[in-house]
Amino acid sequence: MPKVYIINTNKTHNPNDEPLMLQNEKCAAYYTPWKYYIDTIEANDIVYLYSNDTGIIARGIATGIVETADYNGDVNEEHYMNLNRFERLATPLRADELTSVIRSVAGNDYKIQWNQTMILVAYPFGLKVWQYITKNCI
Repeated sequence: MPKVYIINTNKTHNPNDEPLMLQNEKCAAYYTPWKYYIDTIEANDIVYLYSNDTGIIARGIATGIVETADYNGDVNEEHYMNLNRFERLATPLRADELTSVIRSVAGNDYKIQWNQTMILVAYPFGLKVWQYITKNCI
């Protein structure tokens, strides 16, 4: 069964990263240990791009192929993966809305710790989010 990830676009630390992820239809992380999180994503996993203070801004399906690139002059400090079926959301899905969608399946005790590079979400919850985005945000 595929996994579901919410990837932070790193806008707070480098505002150039988010536009590059959107333009290149990819998810990415930078420097140790965060760059290695991308290495755990497998083909056909669902990936949501999360922008701080905005919410989910894009989604796609992982290719499973990890690539590396130089980052700010540092060799191979970016690990990234291209995303198939990449879509930018016309209306971002705010963090509180996302939590509400997941709680409709998981119950009201479900919480997300947002200050992370990558968040693993149970597949049934992530699928519900995909369906919600398709109906309300594209």
